[in-house]
Amino acid sequence: MAEKPVASIAVPAKDPKKKETKDPKDGPSKPNGDAKEEQELSDEDLQLKGELEMLVERLKEPNTDLYRPALETLRTLIRTSTSSMTSVPKPLKFLRPHYPDLQALYDSWPASEDKSLFADILSVLAMTYSDTQPRGTLRYRLLSASLLPSTSSLSDPGSWGHEYVRHLAAELGEEYIDRLEEKQDATKVLGTIEELHALALQCATFLLGHNAEPDAVDLLEELEIVDRIAELVDENTYGRVCAYMVRCVNLLPPPDDVAFLRTAHKIYIQHQKFPEALTLAIRLNDQELIRDDFNAPGNPLMKRQLAFILARAQIPIEWLRPPSAEEDDAADFQDELPDDLLECLSNSRLSTHFKAFGKEVGVEEPKSLEDVYKSHLENTRAGATQNVDSARANLAGTFVNAFVNAGFGNDKLMAEAEEGNSWVYKNKEHGMFSAAASLGLSLLWDPDVGLSQVDKYTYSSEEYIKAGAFLATGILHTGVRSEADAALALLGEHIENKSVPLRTAAITGLGLAYSGSHREDLLSLLVSLVSDEGLSMEIASQAALALGFIFVGSANGEIAGTILQTLMEREDKQLDDKWARFMALGLALLYLGMQDASDATIETLKAIEHPVAKQALILVDICSFAGTGNVLKVQAMLHHCDEHIDTKKGEKKDEKKDEKKDEEEAKEEAPVDDTYQAFAVIGIALVAMGEDIGAEMSLRQFNHLMHYGEPVIRKAVPLALGLVSASNPQLPILDTLSKYSHDNDLAVALNAIFAMGLVGAGTNNARLAQMLRQLAGYYYKEPDCLFMVRIAQGLVHMGKGTIGINPFFSDRSVMSRTAVAGLLATITAFTDAKAFILDKCHWMLYFLTPAMYPRMLITLDENLENKAVTVRVGQAVDVVGQAGKPRTISGFQTHTTPVRIGTTERAELATEEFIPFAPVLEGFVILQKNPGWEEDRMEL
Repeated sequence: MAEKPVASIAVPAKDPKKKETKDPKDGPSKPNGDAKEEQELSDEDLQLKGELEMLVERLKEPNTDLYRPALETLRTLIRTSTSSMTSVPKPLKFLRPHYPDLQALYDSWPASEDKSLFADILSVLAMTYSDTQPRGTLRYRLLSASLLPSTSSLSDPGSWGHEYVRHLAAELGEEYIDRLEEKQDATKVLGTIEELHALALQCATFLLGHNAEPDAVDLLEELEIVDRIAELVDENTYGRVCAYMVRCVNLLPPPDDVAFLRTAHKIYIQHQKFPEALTLAIRLNDQELIRDDFNAPGNPLMKRQLAFILARAQIPIEWLRPPSAEEDDAADFQDELPDDLLECLSNSRLSTHFKAFGKEVGVEEPKSLEDVYKSHLENTRAGATQNVDSARANLAGTFVNAFVNAGFGNDKLMAEAEEGNSWVYKNKEHGMFSAAASLGLSLLWDPDVGLSQVDKYTYSSEEYIKAGAFLATGILHTGVRSEADAALALLGEHIENKSVPLRTAAITGLGLAYSGSHREDLLSLLVSLVSDEGLSMEIASQAALALGFIFVGSANGEIAGTILQTLMEREDKQLDDKWARFMALGLALLYLGMQDASDATIETLKAIEHPVAKQALILVDICSFAGTGNVLKVQAMLHHCDEHIDTKKGEKKDEKKDEKKDEEEAKEEAPVDDTYQAFAVIGIALVAMGEDIGAEMSLRQFNHLMHYGEPVIRKAVPLALGLVSASNPQLPILDTLSKYSHDNDLAVALNAIFAMGLVGAGTNNARLAQMLRQLAGYYYKEPDCLFMVRIAQGLVHMGKGTIGINPFFSDRSVMSRTAVAGLLATITAFTDAKAFILDKCHWMLYFLTPAMYPRMLITLDENLENKAVTVRVGQAVDVVGQAGKPRTISGFQTHTTPVRIGTTERAELATEEFIPFAPVLEGFVILQKNPGWEEDRMEL
């Protein structure tokens, strides 16, 4: 809200060092010191003061004919002097002593147009008395309006100058809040709520016309009519208004945040800015808005750009079907779409473009494990490598090779290995599972080539290799849609398989392949597995998680009801299983980003007595507000972390001086589940990560939790740091994680090493690579930690530095729900790394796949062919609310597309030769020739 510009105006004090000089012609000095004041005034000021005093005297005379001219003169003098904002206007300074007299005089006048004008002038003068008589400006403004007949129009507040409007806006906000809280006596209140709204709209119109868009938005927000700003904006102001409103969203409480997004969306639609409107519709997760924006009549070329945006956000294609179409016409609707549009929506050319991009930036050649490890630079003693478990080292090599060469399909260990010499056979049992699955990551986004390569492993007599091939099938379909629907055809028949590895692989593969698709046919296929009490908790939880991936952010009632029913009906012994947390996560993912839609589910969970319900409750709560920056949710999570658990009795304790020995003994006697505290820590990061200031503030909280938290909390802090800054290696976070990676508690160290991988994922960060090499030397005798160092090294060089896992795109304003689901599932496995990742479930590292996406900018012409243009790439600068046209990037370099773009970087075209269809240059951007470019060049 705009601040009060003038609290109290008085004549400036005289400089004490200045000597007084008295002219003998001036006569005797006045006793009250006025003579000294007058001597400091120039002749011009003295004349003005005398004129103003004469006008005031005229208003006191009985002759009413003199009133109008005197008031008109006063108005003219005040208006001409308020044009400057550098100092207090002189008429207001000289009239201030007369203000009480003028108030009394005003009260004695009968109602008339002259009295209305008088009230207008007093409204301006009241600014000088705002400290002793608050809200006088607004009071006299409303009085002035009430004295005029309805046919007459009151003078525009803007005619009194910018400062007056700001003052009036501040008082309007205060008055409105007091009205809502009913602080004032109803008989003393002037004007109705409607009149306050009308006055606010007048002020907002003036502010919009004078480059004060944030002030206009703040005023209307305070009076709860922010949606009315859509009526006031024009083509010159709408862009700045929308930019400010969208940036405010993370700082607003519900439901104001949604109201701001909807209003900005409405303004963009009014001005035919469909890509900007579509990104807001995606943020709102509103199926109807997304469909209307996509199908709006407009430029057909624009529709392709919208399709690219929808594909990046993994929006189900079925959502775009017109409401008139029948439910059964989903396939027909896809057939009706033009081929080029369907290609854009399905991401089917992503693999081709990505490989071409890799070739352009010089990373086409596959990288070997030694290229990543650079063992010769590690500080290990001679012969130390002999102690390393070769099976564990081979397993680490599997993941490193998969992550580093992801998407290129040409690694030497798996995709292009010689017949019979595949890396799969250098692993044992579960290692074979992960090795075969790694082929899917190598051939990511390329189902046509991928299926033919994976196919040979599906006929293997070795159960684990066959299971790995099933998972590979799901992985390589992640993020792309194919007409053949091969993943469902190949995996659907195996979800009833008696073999647990084959069944797990088929279920997880379906979850990854169709993440975010909201496919109803998969619901009927998987939901029965969740409710079947005869199945192990492992299978049921995997099915629940797969449904969470597929229906992420859908608030699907049938799935939620089934999972809740299962949590109520299963025996305590089954719910104690380590897999139960994934069932809770599957439930939580349904409400990802849905805010209050999860209230009923949360209430139901409160009624379940088993400790797993507490985990589910926290997971549902944090997922609902993921990326919103909601401060109240962060505080709630901190309260959960504050609870110290007496594991002996299972009750909370306030005393914090328990000895460690007592705690350890208590845990051995009767272990009590405190896993929910780990999820509370992760929840802080999940809620804060969408907003820079909140994310920065959360780092301090993590620091406190690390110092004073229980072991379960300390173990989760590194994971939270990894989540809050995924693929964004900031120095303070790197240094903090480096410190935690040497912690005495190996569980903390292990998670810190993995978090280093998350923070540096796909960045090729040299400092981080050096830290990991030092850790490899430090932990050469610890096989688990060394294994994790290798994984982190693979993540840092993911896609040879071209693939990131940050879930935010479109200038970090839109959250990809499927990416958050992938990150959360992986981090949940690390809440008990010993039981999952370091045991037989290392394949869970592939849960990161939905979060993986190329960090690139590819410009296309109108025929969707590559078009190389010059762009500048630099650090993004926040220019919202700044005057003029400031630079949106700093420290930029000029490149020719395609180019790699970092998490905090932004690109802009170097020339105006082409006009981009997308508001943000990221991913795929279609360009159109600027028709005015030739003339401009000729003029130059």
